[in-house]
This record gives sequence, C-alpha cells and structure tokens, in this order.
Amino acid sequence: MYELPALFDTAAARRIDARAAQLSADEGEALMQRAGQAAWQCVLQRWPQARRIVVLCGPGNNGGDGYVLALLARQSGRQVSVLHLPDTAPRTPLAQRACTRYLAAGGHVEVTADCLRQADLIVDALYGMGLTRAPEMVDAALIEAVNHVPAPVLALDVPSGVEADTGNVPGAAIRADCVLQFIVPHRGLYTGAALDYSDERLLDGLDVSPAALEGVAPAAWHWDAARLAAQLPRRRPDTHKGRSGHVLCIGGDHGSGGAVMLAAEAALRSGAGLASVATRGAHVAPLLARCPEAMPHVVDDVQGVLPLLARADVIALGPGLGQGEWARGLYAAALASGKPLVVDADALNLLAASPQPLPQAVLTPHPGEAARLLATDTASVQRDRFAAAQALASRYSAVVVLKGAGTVVAAPEQVPRLIAAGNPGMAVGGMGDLLTGVIAALRAQGLPGFDAASSGALLHALAGDAAALDGERGLLPRDLLPHLRVLANP
Repeated sequence: MYELPALFDTAAARRIDARAAQLSADEGEALMQRAGQAAWQCVLQRWPQARRIVVLCGPGNNGGDGYVLALLARQSGRQVSVLHLPDTAPRTPLAQRACTRYLAAGGHVEVTADCLRQADLIVDALYGMGLTRAPEMVDAALIEAVNHVPAPVLALDVPSGVEADTGNVPGAAIRADCVLQFIVPHRGLYTGAALDYSDERLLDGLDVSPAALEGVAPAAWHWDAARLAAQLPRRRPDTHKGRSGHVLCIGGDHGSGGAVMLAAEAALRSGAGLASVATRGAHVAPLLARCPEAMPHVVDDVQGVLPLLARADVIALGPGLGQGEWARGLYAAALASGKPLVVDADALNLLAASPQPLPQAVLTPHPGEAARLLATDTASVQRDRFAAAQALASRYSAVVVLKGAGTVVAAPEQVPRLIAAGNPGMAVGGMGDLLTGVIAALRAQGLPGFDAASSGALLHALAGDAAALDGERGLLPRDLLPHLRVLANP
C-alpha cells in the first residue's frame, strides 16, 4: 500500500477502472478479487483481533469488493455478517457473482442494523465513489447507526456519503478510521469536509498495468514534505543578501500592527535577504523590539511608500492593512508598481470590491474571502474547493492559495496542487499573515509564482505540524517561526 503524488477525479478513475478491467481479460473479475484481498490484508494488519466483522455491501462493484472480503474473513474463521438493505441487493454482474460465492460458502445476509451492536469491526462497502448526492432516508439512518457504534470502521475506496470528486459531504456520511482506496487516489478525500470522515487514507494499486493510466491526466498533485528539497536547493557559497530578495510588507493600520510584524518575521525566517515594513509610526518601536532585523518605515501617505516600492523585489500586501483611505492609497500604489505581489487579508477585500486581473500576484484567501472575491457564499466555496480555486485563478489571472483544511493551490492553465500538511491548531488569527510572509520570501528568492505559493503553503503547514507536536490547542503563529527556519533548509 502506498500513496501516489497524482490525485484523480471520478471521471478519470472510472476510465482507469474500465481500462484495467479490459486489460485483465476477465471483465474485471480478478480486479475485484484483488480489491477484496487487499481489504482483508488491511484488516489483518490493523485489527488482527477483530472476530466479529460486519460488512455493509451496496448494490455496485464496491459492494462486490465487500462480498469478497466477507468470504475471506469467513474462511479465516471470523464471525461475519453482511448487511444490505432490502433495496440494495447486488445489481452489477461482478457484484452478483461475488455475492453468490459468498452465499454458496454458507455466508448469510442481514437486512437490519441489529448486527452492528456486536461488531468488532465494520467494513463500509456501500457506495464507493459512485454517490454524488445526499444518501436517502433509509441509507442515512444506517450510516448514522454505524457512526454511533464504537467499533472501528474501514471504508473501501471512499467513505459512503463523501463525494470523491470534491470532498463535499451533502448529508449523512460514514466516519471511517481508515479508507483503503483502489488503483488511484481520489482528490476529494484530501480536502475540506472529507478530512473529518477519514483518519487515515491508504492506496492499493491492485497491480494494475501502467497502460491503464496512460494518457489520463491527474486532477491534482499531492504535495508533501518530499517536495521541499527539490524546491529549496542549498544556497551557493557566494550568496549575498541581495540574491535572497527584498520583501516589502505593507500593512499595520492603527491597532493592527501585529499582523504586518508576523509577515515580516516570517519572510526573514523563510530566507528573504531583506524585509522592509511600511506601516504606521506607532508600530515601529514594537517591531524593532521584536525583530531588529526588519526595517520599518513610517508611511503616512502614498508618497511615503513609493521609494520603498521601487527598492523591493516582492510586495506582501494586506496584513493589518484595513480598508480606510490610508489602506486604499497604499493598495493602489502597490498594484501600480508592477512588482510581484502576495495579496492577503484586507487587500483581498479591497480587490473584491473592485475586481481586476492581477497576473503578477499570489492571492491567499480563506473560504470567506474567496466567497467575496467570487461574489458567492462560503458554503458554495466549500462544496467544491477545487472549482472555487480554479474560478479565482481564472477570474483574477493569478495564482491562488485557497486556505483551509486541505489547502488548494491553483493557477491559470495549471493542474492544482493539494497541500498534504497542516492541522486544526493553525485555525487562529495571524496564521494567514505568517503565510503571506513565507510565500513572499520564496518568491523573492526566485521561485515562480505558482511554485512559491505551493512551496510556501507547504512550508507553512509543515511548520504548523512541527509546532503542534506540543499540542494543537493554544498554538500561536509565532510558535511556527523557529520551525520555518529548520524546514526551509531541507
């Protein structure tokens, strides 16, 4: 079992399944046997003491995988119950044959949920990737019954009720301790609400021929810690601060100085050679006391920021900026500079109020900001985070980092990247300001916008995971700063 860097949507997964079945020369019979065997091996590895196993089998081939597992479990001496509701008997030829073999070996089928109470393990083989709507009333009742049983749950391919394409959960859904995906991983399981419905996600390729995947494009790339080494090479021995880039952080209106301070310090800890700060005068002394390496400048109007813009390589725009007259003037000057931008926080709200293309920019919205940028609502963004990120990239001609659980990085005409790191402890004010500084620093060090955004989001998330080893609750943005330095030197 292993993970691939490529993630697929359901249309691609179905094409690959069909090709694999054709290549097997037995209409997919061997694939179903392999899937059931892989699931049974997963059970043996994780729950070897489980004696009473309940397998929920749906009407399709996912249910057929469940019947194969049930037969193997029964042959090993386990007490096995297959549960399917009256209207979910096998409907595909493969599932029907798997069910017939299970029954012929003495297996039996339950049609009520009473057997769940005694289960040591529950296997979810109800719907797999086929369900794209909320489960109907009877199915939803069964799912809720499973979720109230203390036994662990193994889901085959996709937890029932979770949309494999988007990660959306429109109704009741199985909460799985482990999901075993088959052949290719589903992009929806790695972002948004889906993350609440699976603690662990595994993949078994079922020994499918590589020919089955030829010419099928991934729907997203899975970015994990292994990516950083390729993106952040060792520095040359003769490097000087000028080669590492000059970041100008603009923000910190009255009462919001902490945000721009976090952005500046994050930029330095992520490798920027210089970090200047354009802010209100009240914030200069606190910033110098906190981070004397940063270079603060009192900026009271647009004229004060123009020479700073001229010297900067990259502009981090928005942390603590506000939306008043001062903010609007600095925002307009930054956009007019033509310099690469990282746009966050209040700068995103100003952009939403007056949309325009920003081809030199990286936008870093959370779902609420993304909704304003798209003139929609947060729920719509969260229903399909991939579509929302791509829509933002298209509308603003920019790189987009859609923050949240399973951060999605998108850009025009690019396959999106999904950040495989981060934790709930990072849901605290100031984390986004830190991310702005990180991305700006990598952009200043020469990474193209899409790579700077992807690597910056990954570096930030990995630092959050390292800091959370001491506990997620109470995690603060400044706790990430020492980890940024370590992780930025892979």
